[in-house]
Amino acid sequence: MSRKIRVLVVDDSAVVRQVVTQTLSSDPGIEVIGAALDPVFALEKMKTNWPDVIVLDLEMPRMDGLTFLRRIMAERPTPVVICSSLAEKGAQVALDALAAGAVSIITKPKVGLKSFLDGAANDIIQAVKAAAHSRPGRRASAAVASLSPSPSLSADVILPAAHNASAPLGRTTDRLVAIGTSTGGTQALEAVLTALPVDTPGVVVVQHMPEKFTAMFAQRLNSLCKIEVREARSGDRVLPGLALIAPGGKHMMVKRNGAQYVVDVVDGPLVNRHKPSVDVLFRSVAKCAGHNALGIIMTGMGDDGARGLKEMRDAGAHTLAEDESTCVVFGMPKEAIRLGGAAEVLPLTRMAEGIGRFTRS
Repeated sequence: MSRKIRVLVVDDSAVVRQVVTQTLSSDPGIEVIGAALDPVFALEKMKTNWPDVIVLDLEMPRMDGLTFLRRIMAERPTPVVICSSLAEKGAQVALDALAAGAVSIITKPKVGLKSFLDGAANDIIQAVKAAAHSRPGRRASAAVASLSPSPSLSADVILPAAHNASAPLGRTTDRLVAIGTSTGGTQALEAVLTALPVDTPGVVVVQHMPEKFTAMFAQRLNSLCKIEVREARSGDRVLPGLALIAPGGKHMMVKRNGAQYVVDVVDGPLVNRHKPSVDVLFRSVAKCAGHNALGIIMTGMGDDGARGLKEMRDAGAHTLAEDESTCVVFGMPKEAIRLGGAAEVLPLTRMAEGIGRFTRS
């Protein structure tokens, strides 16, 4: 954005309002236009001065944050970053907020709040900047942000690159689909996975999410899809009709076990400031599956997965990137297209069709 990002902070804690306001105001690209102790006061302020981004608590008097969020998305969709201790208790309220249209979530503790907010200053600033580039009206929900001020390490720290990406792999009839996504990805994955038939090749997914969120997210998708969806565990086979979601806070790789594919869930440093990282998954698929794989990169901030998708294409895999017209944030797909990693660019509405063509080929 050429002008400053205008932010409204809505939280019943005076400490949170003060610290978050000071934190955001320290960035030259952000202007805090106001702070409100509950949504009712916020709505009054917004009548004359509508923000670009709202930083919102969930637990407040007079009107809870979730009700306020749903009202905003119905009347005038605006990027919202949830900053709440409720999200720490369990993932369901966070997923409800995402389904209602929140762009990202920062979980704050009940104890040591000021020191946490001071330490998370960069995360809060980056979450607001990412939200400002999103388009929440495109779909009903976005993604849980997992941002960090740590150095941006590459997939090399987890898995070395293949020396010869075009080297022939052992024969196998098993095939797989690898999907990577971030901001805007929860609803994008729902749209794609719910459209897949039970005979779809095994699916492996990295959605940028912190710990505690991915298991609940997988359970929700499983209740909606024809295929089975669950959080991945080390040693799980990649099977037709099954989608495995990388656990938050862990990297996921695919390996060959004879003629079969299995997943390996490992710890390690952040890659491209994320754990799980799309680049780690895509590189592993490039190395072990080659032309037996389909790689898909969808909406998300940054460039995680762009290089990995190029490695998959170089290894003989077919690759798809989501078109800008349906992305909440056209970051990861844009970078993958720029690097030459995408053989096709499709809108979200045609992504399941692309998987179907791969299945029949």
